Amino acid sequence: MGEDTCLIPKCEGLTPLEQALSSPNFHYYEHMRALMCSYLPKEAVALIDRTFFVADFAHREQKRASGEPYIIHPIAVATVIVQMHLDVESVQAALLHDVVEDTFITSDMLEQEFGPTVNEIVDGVTKLDKLRFHDYKEAQMENFRKMILAMTKDIRVILIKLADRTHNMRTLGALRPDKRVRIAKETLDVFVPIANRLGISDIRAELEELCMASIYPMRYRVLKAAVTRARNNRKEVVSSIQEAIKARLKEAKIEGRVLGREKRIFSIYKKMVHKELQFREIMDVYGFRIILKDVDTCYRVLGQMHNLFKPRPNGFKDYIAIPKLNGYQSLHTSLIGPHGVPIEIQIRTELMDQMAARGVAAHWAYKENGSKAVSTASQKNAQDWIKNLIDLQQSAGSSLEFVEDVKTDLFPDSIFVFTPDGMIYNLPKGATPVDFAYALHTDIGNHCIGARVNHHAFPLSRSLISGQTVEIITSPTASPNAIWLSTVVTSRARSSIRQYLKGLRSQECQLIGRRLLQNALRSQKLDNLSEETIQSILVNFKEPDLNALYSDIAMGNILTVAVAKFLDPNTHNHHELPIKGTGGLPFIFAQCCMPIPGDEIIAHIAQGRGIVIHTKNCKNLRQSDLGPGKSLNVSWNYTITANMDFKTGLQIEIENRQGIVSEISNAIDLASSRIESINSDLKDEKTFRIELVIAVRDRLHLASVIKHLRKVPNILSIHRRK
Repeated sequence: MGEDTCLIPKCEGLTPLEQALSSPNFHYYEHMRALMCSYLPKEAVALIDRTFFVADFAHREQKRASGEPYIIHPIAVATVIVQMHLDVESVQAALLHDVVEDTFITSDMLEQEFGPTVNEIVDGVTKLDKLRFHDYKEAQMENFRKMILAMTKDIRVILIKLADRTHNMRTLGALRPDKRVRIAKETLDVFVPIANRLGISDIRAELEELCMASIYPMRYRVLKAAVTRARNNRKEVVSSIQEAIKARLKEAKIEGRVLGREKRIFSIYKKMVHKELQFREIMDVYGFRIILKDVDTCYRVLGQMHNLFKPRPNGFKDYIAIPKLNGYQSLHTSLIGPHGVPIEIQIRTELMDQMAARGVAAHWAYKENGSKAVSTASQKNAQDWIKNLIDLQQSAGSSLEFVEDVKTDLFPDSIFVFTPDGMIYNLPKGATPVDFAYALHTDIGNHCIGARVNHHAFPLSRSLISGQTVEIITSPTASPNAIWLSTVVTSRARSSIRQYLKGLRSQECQLIGRRLLQNALRSQKLDNLSEETIQSILVNFKEPDLNALYSDIAMGNILTVAVAKFLDPNTHNHHELPIKGTGGLPFIFAQCCMPIPGDEIIAHIAQGRGIVIHTKNCKNLRQSDLGPGKSLNVSWNYTITANMDFKTGLQIEIENRQGIVSEISNAIDLASSRIESINSDLKDEKTFRIELVIAVRDRLHLASVIKHLRKVPNILSIHRRK
């Protein structure tokens, strides 16, 4: 049987279980098999037995970095899938997810043995190591794009990919420290946000914990020990509050489960860093979860809890009526318990609790008698997001552009707004009426000409805030404006506008581009430009002819101000602005390098953000960002900046002692500056790193601030943030 490595062994005369039992690695498979026997029928288990045998045969010569048989990894990935109670094809694909890439088995062999669906899922999960790229970042972007697109074909691809990454993170110990940190950071940047967006909180939370343990091992150990001590010390308080809640439910004749809610170490660490809270302040809040049978009972229990304990002002959030973007639903309320103890209670139904843990994965759970899954908020949101990803891919110009658009969706600080008839829409923070119009329907966005917010006229480029009622005004003759690309924030709006502009007839596109360029040139007539001038423009912007230039302007690929500046470097210098050379267009200062007067600067034309002012040596600017049509040569208008303050960042390392932060603040005051924001982070047991944003007039003023700070004892180092 093992002699011919070109074929999958048939093993005729043996049952699938007997085939599995013949494997020397069957003992690794036993636990997973017991789990799936608890929810899958016998014929499904038999299919998976055969799949295990084939996967084990294919990987028989391979070892993991730890020296163990390689089959342990596919079994562990499939076990995560089984714990979600996913269907047979998901479990099979999980066991086989590495065979095509790492063994003699081909896609055709896989399809012949297990069918097209399993083969397609495996193909979606398979790594892309054989592709060639110009650099590592491009490879990462392309891998991410392929993974997202594979997910749009079948959501089970990403579920297996998440399970695969979970087991890889659990077994990072066998790798070098630098490789562990790199994989953990990639996981935190890519896989954790995807798990969160799909509502799979079990996997998200585990990945966050594992990432922190790899990136900050010392902090993780210290916090874990502190959490264990705190939990042991507060058992009595938790028990008494829990009993009080149970007694109140019993008195009201309401059936439900009451659970103490454990805080995770990564969540505690994140709050300590971002909210600048001490460990004690976080652990002093007692969390509970009440699980009930239906939504009506949830609201009844909320009333009971507000009668039992005093509610805190602004401490109530209704995620049942307004679910989170990933479909999460629950009632959250903050209360003041006995002896002034702060309490947080989550109230939800059994189904909502399952969805909070598994999210979209619950849709793929195996159903008895073929019954369909209940349509949930998680599933609907995931389907909407995936449909949006398909539209995005069609309109994106490159992998990098596609990934940036996806990341906008993965990290949304959401707001919610209303239609005039009371429907609620979730949008990312910074969304404009145009974003809202496209959220309603693509046709509404394409024909939008204006908006009313709370019954008043409202600019299409201004950001909305939560709670507003938005009415979109449309006209059948209206069409999207290329300038909208610089103000919209949702990927759906951006992709729809791009799609429309790409779909315009070539002649219309050229007319729009020509009109935009003529408006930018103002007094200078396009028709009066010499042939030599036109040729120099085309060479500089790498365009074959004027029509192609006009089309790129209409598509938003080239800003008209860049062409105008090329023709006349002194064009439209608005001397009332602190920056010369932007052509009067609005600009923002980059938050990465925070330029101040005295720095050498350059304006980068960022897609979707407009003009961004960077320092010339900013590490975030690549050579490709500085080409024609992508940057402008600008300078400081010192007559204006003399009376202005600019924000810049300082990084200070200190030996911690009582009152040092107060002394730092006093030193900055003495230097006639002020602190705009402050963040601190523990570097090691004795050293803190403080990140400051301060207001200064120019580089000389900044030097004066640093000179004053150097006089403060116990400051180890101080430098400007790059």
